[in-house]
Amino acid sequence: MSEERRPSPELVGPSDLHQTATELADWLLLIQQMLKSNIVTVGDKEEIHTTIGRLQVTKSDLEQRHPQLEHIITLAQNIKNKTSNLDVRTSISEKRDQWDGTQHGVEARLLQLECMIGHSDQWEEQRHKVKALIGQNEMRLHNLLQLSRDRGLDFFRGVDFTAVCVIRASDRQAALDSELKSLQVCLRELESFLKWLHEAETTVNVLSDAAQREELSQDSAHIKELKGQLGLCEHLLSKVIRSAEGDNNLPRFVRFFKCMCNCVCRAHLEASAERWNRLLSVLEELGYWISVKDEELNKQMPIGGDVPTVLQQQTHCTALRAELKEREHLVLSTLDQAHMFLADQPIEGPEEPRKNLPEEKAQRVAKAIRKQTAEVGERWERLMGHAGTWQEQVDRALDKLQDLQSSMDQLDLRLAQAEELKAGWQPVGDLLIDSLQDHIDKTTAFCDEIAPLKQDVRAVNDLAGQLTPLDVQLSSITNRQLDNLNMRWKLLQAAVEDRLKLLREAHRDFGPSSQHFLSTSVQLPWQRAVSPNKVPYYINHQSQTTCWDHPKMTELYHSLSDLNNVRFSAYRTAMKIRRLQKALCLDLLDLSVAQSMFQQHKLTVNSQQLTVPEVINCLTSVYDGLEQDHKDLVNVPLCVDMCLNWLLNVYDTGRSGKIRVLSMKIGLLSLCKGHLEEKYKCLFNQVSSAGETCDQRQLGLLLHDAIQIPRQLGEVAAFGGSNIEPSVRSCFQHVTNKVELEPSQFIDWMRLEPQSMVWLPVLHRVAAAEAAKHQAKCNICKEFPIVGFRYRSLKHFNYDVCQSCFFSGRTAKGHKLNYPMVEYCTPTTSGEDMRDFTKVLKNKFRSKKYFAKHPRLGYLPVQTVLEGDNMETTLQREYEQLRQQHSQPGVGAAAVSGAPEEADLLAEAKLLRQHKGRLEARMQILEDHNKQLESQLYRLRQLLHQPTKSVPNQSLLQCCLEGYFLCRQ
Repeated sequence: MSEERRPSPELVGPSDLHQTATELADWLLLIQQMLKSNIVTVGDKEEIHTTIGRLQVTKSDLEQRHPQLEHIITLAQNIKNKTSNLDVRTSISEKRDQWDGTQHGVEARLLQLECMIGHSDQWEEQRHKVKALIGQNEMRLHNLLQLSRDRGLDFFRGVDFTAVCVIRASDRQAALDSELKSLQVCLRELESFLKWLHEAETTVNVLSDAAQREELSQDSAHIKELKGQLGLCEHLLSKVIRSAEGDNNLPRFVRFFKCMCNCVCRAHLEASAERWNRLLSVLEELGYWISVKDEELNKQMPIGGDVPTVLQQQTHCTALRAELKEREHLVLSTLDQAHMFLADQPIEGPEEPRKNLPEEKAQRVAKAIRKQTAEVGERWERLMGHAGTWQEQVDRALDKLQDLQSSMDQLDLRLAQAEELKAGWQPVGDLLIDSLQDHIDKTTAFCDEIAPLKQDVRAVNDLAGQLTPLDVQLSSITNRQLDNLNMRWKLLQAAVEDRLKLLREAHRDFGPSSQHFLSTSVQLPWQRAVSPNKVPYYINHQSQTTCWDHPKMTELYHSLSDLNNVRFSAYRTAMKIRRLQKALCLDLLDLSVAQSMFQQHKLTVNSQQLTVPEVINCLTSVYDGLEQDHKDLVNVPLCVDMCLNWLLNVYDTGRSGKIRVLSMKIGLLSLCKGHLEEKYKCLFNQVSSAGETCDQRQLGLLLHDAIQIPRQLGEVAAFGGSNIEPSVRSCFQHVTNKVELEPSQFIDWMRLEPQSMVWLPVLHRVAAAEAAKHQAKCNICKEFPIVGFRYRSLKHFNYDVCQSCFFSGRTAKGHKLNYPMVEYCTPTTSGEDMRDFTKVLKNKFRSKKYFAKHPRLGYLPVQTVLEGDNMETTLQREYEQLRQQHSQPGVGAAAVSGAPEEADLLAEAKLLRQHKGRLEARMQILEDHNKQLESQLYRLRQLLHQPTKSVPNQSLLQCCLEGYFLCRQ
């Protein structure tokens, strides 16, 4: 056997050491078993040599593995030095003793086998000598027999003349044989007499002993008489034997002497028979009493299953053992008397024909006493052992049952206390919503308090299980009590779990973070429901359809279609957002209040994903504050539900139930009220780093979330599309391509109203113009006073247009669309009137060609969605090419005559080109939306194949169609 590879001490842990030590101990145990079972035949040298070879291999393995033992002991010694555990020290000593014992056993067995080889050699040598000697003697015997046979034949052939002498010798031989037979008969008679005499002597000795025990030895005269008679018998016997020597009548004298002795001893035997009969009766009574007590003890079995029964059994067992102790002296003394009597009795031989002699009666009494003594002794020993064993079993069972009963009583008391507290619980339906969390905490604390009862229940069941090895079957009462305790514990556990579950569900459905209070945001036939990811959807029981959008939100989206006749996209988008802002009551939300809400809910990590309940919690805190200031305007459930619906439409179109913190903050800040530049700064702070600067990536995040607002309304094409990279590049080009942007630089760039964010300042102007009244009359529709925006012409004096006419593109005679105009969202001052008068006076001296060459843009343009050249530059280049073609020879007159109309054509072409670009950009947006619709329809098909899923199926299709129609608008 090869030595096993040993790991280094640093790599061996306690578990590896224990495993290695266990394997070594098993190997040593196997060797010890082999030594015990290795039996050889004395004289079989081949078998002995084979066994010696195996033991030498085992000894070699022990020597090879001895370093492993030392290694294990060294590691164990290190562990022992580090710990005070006595088990480690004991294990080290046991392993070393086991090794030494095994090695000593192998060496001793080898020495024994080597000695056995020597003894086998000696035995084999002696066996050969004896065999040779026997062979020689057999040969000599055979030769002697052959020689004697030959000599006998030669002798009888030579002595035929002596036949007469032989006949005479035969007669003499017959006479001698007759005398010999007579002598042999006499000897047999004498031997029979001596045997009888020995029995008589034994009987006399027994009678003497009995007489001494019966205190009859005081009668000295009677004893002297008996001794005299015995001496007379002995003298007479010796005289008869002397006188009978050489006499052939010895048998007759022997018989005479027997009769005489029988006559002498018969009286003594008959006198003592009554005493031995009394001893026999006492033994029979004891045997009967022992049998009765044994039956009573057997009737007490098995051990009872409750404490009162076992106590009764213990009392009975104690009384029985006391009674046995009291009778022990009588039983033992009686058995001693019987044993003393039987010790002097001869061993019983084969039964002979009964002659009803006193000796035979005494033998029968002795036989009965012997039998009864054996039975009484055996039954007594069995009863004593049985009583002792039964007492131990009863005591152990009583201890276990008392422990079990005590544990059950304590458990019953603690369960009763817990059930009493449970009985005082109010139904969950009767609790106040505000107290749900307190009840959850109390129930959780109660659950922790009763947790130790589980260990008590387990301990009680373990104690009951420990009675099975003792052959104790619990009584029906104890079993019912044990089952009752287990059932009460299970019911208590289930009641606590059910209540905790109901409380948590109620807190989830009706608590502060629940959506239950939002169910009042809709009216019949609508019903608000929640999907598994907590996203709300709405069921119309009348049409049996579902949708993602709130009914009021759907109506709002349909009402926004009235604003599609506004020609200018920035104003059209701003007016839609304004209507949405007022519907969501965000026009009442102050900028500082929104920031306080962000701090209150610790919305500092912009990348954090907020769940729908978390968003609802934030919105609820906002609208609760607004309700206190505007009770008549703010309906908290409706506003929270509508605002949540809008945020999901903008930032979670797939209804995943997650919204980024930054997205929610950008959405709320964009639609709340406040000073425009403060809003710019606040938006910048949401993405800025610790040094109040932001890089291109952070600015991109801000612009991306902001552009989603017009994108959800289908107006993103006019603001550069969803690609915000041109806007980021424009902003950093404005600051000469610095690495980071400062707040003031961002505000300066926003003042230029970049194309991607122009809708935000326009939204503020729209909000400001709603309550403005201008003391002017619209030159087109004749409205007076003008409410809202007022547009004054800088080409003509006293030419004003209201916002309705301006947005619809209506003009009066003599006024072109490309003429400069100034916008007022508040009533004008005298200074503004004087400034406009001066500008009109200057423009009077400018031609139409000047206005065509110097168009004015209301925003800072960026590249288009397709990242092409500037739209105005492309239009001007194409117009110049057309003009050169028309200015060729032969068409000069026509060109000259059309010169006054060049400006009108250029303006109209510009408008058409803008409209075409807008349509192409919107077509691109529609293609993106179509892709989204395809993905949503694919999801819809999957949901239709999964009828068990609770997310509304029809709402996806309706949401997709509404998005499609919004894009078409």
